[in-house]
Amino acid sequence: MGKIRCIGVLTSGGDAPGMNAAIRSVTRSAICNGFKVKGIYRGFAGLIGGDIKPFSTEDVSNIIQTGGTILRTARCKEFTTAEGRRKAYDTLRREGIDALVVIGGNGSLTGAMTLAEEYDFPCIGLPGTIDNDLYGTDSTIGYDTTLNTITHCVDKIRDTANSHERIFFIEVMGRDAGFLAQNSAIAAGAEAAIIPEDSTGSDQLIRFMERGIRKSKKSCIVIISESPTCGAMHYAERVEREYPQYDVRVSILGHLQRGGSPSARDRILASRVGVGAIEALMQGQRNVMVGVRNNEVVYVPFADAVGKRKAMDLQLIRVLDELSI
Repeated sequence: MGKIRCIGVLTSGGDAPGMNAAIRSVTRSAICNGFKVKGIYRGFAGLIGGDIKPFSTEDVSNIIQTGGTILRTARCKEFTTAEGRRKAYDTLRREGIDALVVIGGNGSLTGAMTLAEEYDFPCIGLPGTIDNDLYGTDSTIGYDTTLNTITHCVDKIRDTANSHERIFFIEVMGRDAGFLAQNSAIAAGAEAAIIPEDSTGSDQLIRFMERGIRKSKKSCIVIISESPTCGAMHYAERVEREYPQYDVRVSILGHLQRGGSPSARDRILASRVGVGAIEALMQGQRNVMVGVRNNEVVYVPFADAVGKRKAMDLQLIRVLDELSI
């Protein structure tokens, strides 16, 4: 690669509140430092298809407060093939794009890493996912907003749970990580959280039923990480079968968790890592994810960001257990 003159930016995978703040930050920081910027629409699919336009500061005005992504997003099976990545690289060369900033989660940054390795092309990743499951950064763009959204929803559901003396199983997103479930359970005062990281070997449902159901606590909230096999419906059916004396309901929050205006925390995080992406390219860095750890901007190799499992603070499980008695 020669000198970087033009930077492309795209969003990929599931949308997350704060992606627009990241697009704004990348665009304005790049222009401020003398680079041209091109926005790539609909993720890697748009990169393959050439759905690209030059960006100015005006193109990213008045978007920091909006949810979703103005660049749109899509999942692209074609990009997982060598032929698809060849088309994407050819588009980058044809458009005069010398470096690429990818805003997305695990799958998106894996795609960026593969493209970077195959074509020796500078790629920088920004952690845009509500799941908070990327290694090397304390928080990901969209996580804080989603956590607040879940907490507000659980507050409302508790009113009904108390009124009817019911057990509510509430399923939240998170993919293979329990950060949303565990922390929203603490924030909303839930009685339990069932998460993949709780690997004590005991049956989490039985442990909860034995500890959490008392004569003085007839309504309960249990927050569960989404799972194709052991989600909220699975546990609700078990309670109906094994503890028929209880009135059980299920609420799957679904995609409402993704939307909404980003929190101040997510806007600040997105702005910091967006500027950090341009600084990384100016320093000659490549093929790293920009994160924030202990309030410091850090550069995490793609292989670590997507290849290492982010650890859950197991103290959070003890905190919830003690406070839900």
